[in-house]
Amino acid sequence: MAFRTTAVVRSGLKKWAYNLSGFNKYGLLRDDCLYENEDVQEALRRLPDHVVDERNFRIVRAVQLSIQKTILPKEEWTKYEEDKLYLTPIVEQVKKEREEREQWEKNY
Repeated sequence: MAFRTTAVVRSGLKKWAYNLSGFNKYGLLRDDCLYENEDVQEALRRLPDHVVDERNFRIVRAVQLSIQKTILPKEEWTKYEEDKLYLTPIVEQVKKEREEREQWEKNY
């Protein structure tokens, strides 16, 4: 019983922190906010063009809203349940490949 209660509280805290972060008010997804280092750029290169275009649209719209000092109507905010990690799995794969390559170069 206590485990279920803990899981419900944890889920509630995740949603609260997600809404508090603010990026969802601009229509952004979590992966849209990743710092673009070399690994992220390589992951973006591997994504289909339409996914990159959708990401760029969300980012440009968020910048425009920020400049105008406004946010999207509440109906258009990204919901916690709708936010999917489309880039993180690819970034993790790129990091593993880079680390493997560095290890290979180091040993051979």
